[in-house]
Amino acid sequence: MSENAETVTAAMLVIGDEILSGRTQDTNFAYIAKFLGALGIDLCEGRIVPDVENEIVAAVNALRGRYTYVFTSGGIGPTHDDITADSIAKAFGVGISHHPEAMAMLDARYKPGEFNEMRQRMARIPHTASLIRNSVSTAPGFQIGNVFVMAGVPMVFQAMLEDVAPRLKRGAQVVSATISARVAEGRIAAALARIQTAHRTVAIGSYPFYREDGFGVQLVVRGRDPEAVETVARALEAAVRAEGAEPQRL
Repeated sequence: MSENAETVTAAMLVIGDEILSGRTQDTNFAYIAKFLGALGIDLCEGRIVPDVENEIVAAVNALRGRYTYVFTSGGIGPTHDDITADSIAKAFGVGISHHPEAMAMLDARYKPGEFNEMRQRMARIPHTASLIRNSVSTAPGFQIGNVFVMAGVPMVFQAMLEDVAPRLKRGAQVVSATISARVAEGRIAAALARIQTAHRTVAIGSYPFYREDGFGVQLVVRGRDPEAVETVARALEAAVRAEGAEPQRL
């Protein structure tokens, strides 16, 4: 495998009691999955933890040793329950203090007298970390080691990802083929198993659907070798036709 085709992996850690309580619906995971996929980076795991220091520390340390990159969202605002920065500092065993550049950026954003002590919390950055710029609300995230710490607000999270992108290694692009057919999933399950066993370098996903005009299944083939993906897609189409249905490429 060439240098440009190496496998680059990632995990996403969502931090916040509001996510676990159901008060706030997370949309950042779906966004980053597509964002990283376009860069050839495999998002392999996602976790949600509460605003509890020990839980954040344990999750960060477990994930950063397992994957190329770890991305976190949430808990870097100005309030008392925004403890992510302190927890990340503890995970890396470093100190934390007000970052001069972050302080200057935020001070310039507020009117005189508005940059109070609580807002200054957003400029507290673990030692050795570099800033992640935020074109939406100025308050930065930060990178330390292979961990990128970003806001939970989707618009801000997305803006921070744009700043992060140039720092990331690219992996081999994943290609896919999707086949839709009006056939019961159970009727082709054995064929799917045989095809998957014969083609280990691709992944086959089977997703049944139910609509007013009937049921069916969507078969998704994913892999890094376009020829292998096409070979498997044709084998799946043949399996569908063997059951008397006509496959449709989407």
